[in-house]
Amino acid sequence: MKFSLFLNPQIPGSGCMDEDNAKAKRPIGRDTESYQAMLDEIRRIAVQADQTGFDAIMFSEHHFHSEGYEASVNPLMILTDLAARTERILLAPLGLVLPAWDPVRAAEDVALLDQFTRGRLRLGLARGYQNRWANVLGQRWHAGATNGDGGSIDDRNFEVFGEILKIMKMCWTETTVRYKSEILGGYSIPFPFDGIENWPAVEWTRDFGAVDELDENDVVKRVCVIPRPYQDPYPEMWQPFTLSDRSIVRCAAEDMVPWMFTPDPADHRAKAELYQAEAARHGRQYKVGEHTGLLKIIGCADTREKAVETFGPSMFTDFATFFGSFGFLDHDEDPNAVPDPDDHSGLGPVALLGNPDDIKRGLEKVVNNIPDLEWIALFMTGQQGGLPIDEVLRSLELFAEKVIPEFQD
Repeated sequence: MKFSLFLNPQIPGSGCMDEDNAKAKRPIGRDTESYQAMLDEIRRIAVQADQTGFDAIMFSEHHFHSEGYEASVNPLMILTDLAARTERILLAPLGLVLPAWDPVRAAEDVALLDQFTRGRLRLGLARGYQNRWANVLGQRWHAGATNGDGGSIDDRNFEVFGEILKIMKMCWTETTVRYKSEILGGYSIPFPFDGIENWPAVEWTRDFGAVDELDENDVVKRVCVIPRPYQDPYPEMWQPFTLSDRSIVRCAAEDMVPWMFTPDPADHRAKAELYQAEAARHGRQYKVGEHTGLLKIIGCADTREKAVETFGPSMFTDFATFFGSFGFLDHDEDPNAVPDPDDHSGLGPVALLGNPDDIKRGLEKVVNNIPDLEWIALFMTGQQGGLPIDEVLRSLELFAEKVIPEFQD
């Protein structure tokens, strides 16, 4: 098993844990001193994670968060900063919300970061569920935020995601590209699609450019997207958070790693089995859980009491107040279920709090359910930005020293 950190970067002093400060600096998302404090924290976390044995670090993409939570407007740029400060840890946007991107610009930026890191990039790609910003940035494609209900808006988002991914892969794998997309309203490469006339540097391109960029009349008929990714043909792709079965099916078809974040362990198993079956249809034989990831909220301290006291209030407040409003806590409870004695967070099976032995027992339940699960990610909600950074770093250090070695291959 491999371990990652997942951050929705939070500006320290924002949100419900420090209401007076957040209101005094309102909107704290535009307060430079506070934003710099957040950057300092995520740099310290990344460097320590790199040095202590975590396998990857992941950042979401969100926009317009004036409140200071999920202040991660461009994970590729954040990871570029961290790439220069780390040596071995994998770096992953989790993920780029494709309906908010131009496909060629996305392909270029991804390839550039892959070159910077010499292959340490893992590419998370997401569909976007928050309407405040996904509707604004997806308007060029008429693709709003998805609510996963299988309706027309969800269908359009799903369709646009797939088309942008298709174009990005063309940019990475084909020396020159010529394509017109009906799904994206006639978006074309080149533009106009009939060709770009009067390109001044004709002789230069004929001598040194790709051989088929120009036709016999010196019209630009194809374009060459540079650079190509460092990894051949492109970085391994991940997708958060695959709640719908059709996203699982597409992940299997595209050989993407699906990251799951659902409260029901039986649902984890069912989705892992669906992925395995669908991957087999495409000639890829995986064990149940192999090539998949699971997100857990984890707080580790020297004692269970310390973990509950330190992490319980901030985790519950941040997660329930923010994500609860999007329905992440809406799930059917079994009225006859026996309460889990290891649940000290109030968040049910999505969270684990305790000392290293408590955390190991909780993860053993996950492994017993999905024996070949490849990835576990520690979701840092209620931690970075919500607690003193020294407490956060101590928790991660303890987890790396006491827990990770027990589950590594």
